Amino acid sequence: MNTTEVLGTFPISSEGNFSGNGSAFVLKISPALNKTIDIFTVTILFITMISLGCTMELSKIKAHLLKPKGVAIALVAQFGIMPLTAFGLAKFLQMDAIKAVTVLICGCCPGGTLSNIFSLAFKGDMNLSIVMTTCSCMASLGMMPLLLYIFCQGFPGLENAVPYGSIMKALVFTLVPCAVGILINHYRPKYSPMVKKVGLGVLIISSIVVSVLSAVAVKDVLWMIAMPDILLVAALMPLIGFMLGYFMSVACRLSAQCSRTISMETGCQNIQLCIVILKVAFPPQVIGPMFLFPLVYIAAQCTEAVLLALCYRCYLTVRQQAEGKGHS
Repeated sequence: MNTTEVLGTFPISSEGNFSGNGSAFVLKISPALNKTIDIFTVTILFITMISLGCTMELSKIKAHLLKPKGVAIALVAQFGIMPLTAFGLAKFLQMDAIKAVTVLICGCCPGGTLSNIFSLAFKGDMNLSIVMTTCSCMASLGMMPLLLYIFCQGFPGLENAVPYGSIMKALVFTLVPCAVGILINHYRPKYSPMVKKVGLGVLIISSIVVSVLSAVAVKDVLWMIAMPDILLVAALMPLIGFMLGYFMSVACRLSAQCSRTISMETGCQNIQLCIVILKVAFPPQVIGPMFLFPLVYIAAQCTEAVLLALCYRCYLTVRQQAEGKGHS
């Protein structure tokens, strides 16, 4: 083979194991192409976390930590609602081991940068949004492996199959560029806007490149991420996160502004981190095309968040018009 190499098979068994007697799909991919995708996915995560760090101010982080009620509730929502949702959906749909571990990793990921954008669209508390994203990234170093270990016990074949060491390395890797961004924003704040602007441009271009290269790499089995159970999970997970995050915050008597913020933080996962873990921690012959699941998830997540934001803006417009008529 000159241009491609058979890396292995992507097994699907009724028992839900990584290996079994189920149908197998031979995955052919160029080693050079696979390496290129790895480099781009890591680059995307690195740039994302530096940009995230540049949005963080140590004084605001300290202020929220001194009054931690909002952050505490947000962390419970992030690491309680989403992992449970992922586990429940995977169990209800009777997913095999590979699909289940993909969904669980996505559900156990910390919050991502998109939550800050959507919080702004919902007129949320931006300081809380940024602090929550920061705290969830730091807490994920311990919470994500722990939650994965607990929930993987519920799926035959996953008890000892998850590469926790590789996941821990990926999590540590996210904290380093995030710390770099925080230091830039603290000691050289005038450079932060430029770093964020350049980072956004590189992020968009790199994401497009990764999407195209990934589609080419797994084109023969690409249809597997368009299965009904995968699409259903991708659609329901963020929506459940948005709804339960909001209701939990209201039940804890947080302000409407904080409740909207926690709603967005809960439903938005760090998709860049999820892709890196799936792509780098698992061999291609094990994960198959399922490392593209986060792309399906983020498409559903963004669509739902935009629709919710539009509904909220329409509600504000109608309310303002009603109040204007009441005062006339």
